Amino acid sequence: MRPHESAEVLPSLLHEPDWPERILRGAPVLLAYLDADQRFGYANETHRSWLGLDPQAVLGLRLIDVVGQRNYQSAAPALEKAYGGQMASFEGELYNGNERRYAHGNFQPDFDTNGHVRGVFTALVDITERHTLQLQLYESEQRFFGAFQHAAIGMALTHPDGHFLRVNAAVCQMLGYCEEELLALDITAITYPDDMAADTELMAQLLAGRRESYQMEKRNFHKDGRVVYIQLSVSLVRDEHGNPLYFVSQVQDISQRKAFEEALHRERELAEVTLRSIGDAVITTDPQLCITSLNPIAEAMTGWTSDEAQGRPIEEIFQLFDAQHGHRIANPLRAAIEHNTIVDLAGKTLLRHRHGFDTPVEDSSAPIHDHAGNVIGGVLVFHDISETRALALKMIHLTQHDTLTGLPNRSQLNGHLAQALATANRRQQRAALLFIDIDNFKQTNELHGHSTGDRVLRAFAEQLHRCLPGDELLSRYGGDEFVVVLPHLESVGEAASLCQILINQCEQIHVDGLAEVGLRISIGISVYPDDATEAEDLLQHAETALVAVKAQGQHGYRFFTASMNERAQARRRIEAALRQALPQHELSLHYQPKVDAQSGRVVGAEALLRWHANGRELYKPDQFIPVAEDSGLILPIGAWVLRQACKQAQLWRLRGHSIPVSVNVSPLQFQHADFYSWLDDVLNETGLDADLLELELTERMVMSGGDATTGLLRRIKQRGVRLSLDDFGTGYCSLSYLKHFPIDALKIDRVFVHDLISDRDTATITSAIIAMARSLNKTVIAEGVETREQGAFLRHAGCTQLQGFLFGAPMPAAEFQQRLIEPA
Repeated sequence: MRPHESAEVLPSLLHEPDWPERILRGAPVLLAYLDADQRFGYANETHRSWLGLDPQAVLGLRLIDVVGQRNYQSAAPALEKAYGGQMASFEGELYNGNERRYAHGNFQPDFDTNGHVRGVFTALVDITERHTLQLQLYESEQRFFGAFQHAAIGMALTHPDGHFLRVNAAVCQMLGYCEEELLALDITAITYPDDMAADTELMAQLLAGRRESYQMEKRNFHKDGRVVYIQLSVSLVRDEHGNPLYFVSQVQDISQRKAFEEALHRERELAEVTLRSIGDAVITTDPQLCITSLNPIAEAMTGWTSDEAQGRPIEEIFQLFDAQHGHRIANPLRAAIEHNTIVDLAGKTLLRHRHGFDTPVEDSSAPIHDHAGNVIGGVLVFHDISETRALALKMIHLTQHDTLTGLPNRSQLNGHLAQALATANRRQQRAALLFIDIDNFKQTNELHGHSTGDRVLRAFAEQLHRCLPGDELLSRYGGDEFVVVLPHLESVGEAASLCQILINQCEQIHVDGLAEVGLRISIGISVYPDDATEAEDLLQHAETALVAVKAQGQHGYRFFTASMNERAQARRRIEAALRQALPQHELSLHYQPKVDAQSGRVVGAEALLRWHANGRELYKPDQFIPVAEDSGLILPIGAWVLRQACKQAQLWRLRGHSIPVSVNVSPLQFQHADFYSWLDDVLNETGLDADLLELELTERMVMSGGDATTGLLRRIKQRGVRLSLDDFGTGYCSLSYLKHFPIDALKIDRVFVHDLISDRDTATITSAIIAMARSLNKTVIAEGVETREQGAFLRHAGCTQLQGFLFGAPMPAAEFQQRLIEPA
């Protein structure tokens, strides 16, 4: 029938008088009307085919009498709701004798004109087949998820975005989480970061349809933080339209297998290192006595490299002759393998080198067995018994080891480091290099002598060795510098933890004859392959990181970063230019006035170093002074500054202005054994009265030198030179210690001065410092005064002298002299 024909037929059907009745009678639905007493007012013909009831016979009968108690009880709650005035639905089983159907019904209340329920329309649909399919599907899902949940291996369903949809008990136990905790996570949260990229790429290939499944080994994090190695197998489930629904993952814990592999690998590496390190020559063969390996000593004694000898018969490489008669001797390894026993050489035997010369040797031969006891090869162990050979081995050891500590020296380090990097590359792991330096070790030598310094270095090396847990490689790089190679690094955090242990433990070192050592160390760290892949680059980067630690004030550790190279290059440029600055007269002194807090009169000057060329400032002091400190250039520069400041102070005195000049002294200058002699010579040469010179020292310099520092301070004080403690309050000196040192003045650091007005606590602390210092008869100088409010506060608090931009910036000597001439 064509569309226009059906359109013509339909209106004619609707005009037939029994058309509504045909619909009610033929509809595959139980249609009925129940009055207010639940009596049938209407029942369609479907009641006959479903329940075997005559629709006309049930009219006027009560529902419970028609369908029976059992059916009625199933539908009663929904009916009650409908008679209460609400539409209700029902789904359940209906019985007709032994026949059972599953139905879905809707009950619609019928209201009169007053809104009262006068009956209920009922409609029940047979959904037996659909319900049967649902039950089958449910049972199938239950079987699947039962197998899923109780599977011996880990199972997980994962959304394409990475979140877990379902996990079984095995996965939860494997990772230490309960099911709810895992379902709140995604794979990123539990995957070791280095393994995430590979896993993500394989999942992307699954989603793109480029593969059906994938397998990989990866690392997951246990809830307690440890790493769990797993074997992962993943496939993708799609819907009927091909859209991805979820990943199905099978997970096996292979941590134990990995541990066995790791142990086996380490045993092999240990065996390899042992064979390469021992003084005996070692040759191994297969059961047919063809060479499989030579260690370095065997290579030297036979003249064959291991690669060249590989696969050749033992008699070609290991040629033995009788020392007395010169005839050839049978190789003892052949007898050892044939008789499955150890065989030693008898009598005096010579080993003939590839190039013809002979060496007297002792030899032992033995078979190699597998785990079942089967012979799978042989091993020859021999050594040179000549005095020349023994001496040569001793010389080799001396050239490769530090005589003071017994550690491998710098010549050995490169080989060890290259081997460690090759191992890390083969195992796809990180390695790290720690470059360790003892802070201010020169001071130990100067204070206690070089023999004591050597004892300290030996104690330090022993302490380092005790702190290293296992296969780390320790070398003495030179002087007070040591290098530790970490060949197996799970994470960079391990290197940081070890550094902190070394720093803490080295402070506990004790040496006989020294009351207190208290070594402080700085450590630079570089990581393979993150920072470099070559041994030389890794060493250089660790040294660069060490320089960065020193630049921050020493005592600590830092990892190398690319930006350090830029800073290191800048420091090298500054150092190269600084070496020419003195001869080229580029350095000069500026002077900042110190004024009396009450009168405002200039009562002193601080000499400050500046670096200018062609009328412009090349570098600021905070850029070049640290470089001068690290390079040792501060010694000649500091001597020049001291001499220039004394000359200028003497010149002003001769012109009628007796102004004390203060000079900052670096720790390297002050700790030098000849510092007092330099100071005395400068005062004698310039003729300056000692009381017109003030030396500004830091708290750390005064506190860290012990009795030697105290003695030097007293000598300087007896010479008549004034002593000032710079940046007071920012270090670790307390006022109670000041009575032990002959300090004339305290300089309150600019950090305190800056916050005086805005911070009540700072103001209180500053006032307390001034009051206590004055009670000890110390002059109190505040630096960094920039505002009148700061000056007024400090003046009122009892500060003696003020210094800062409020009273004048650092200026050339001629400009400062003009300031002295002008009236206050």
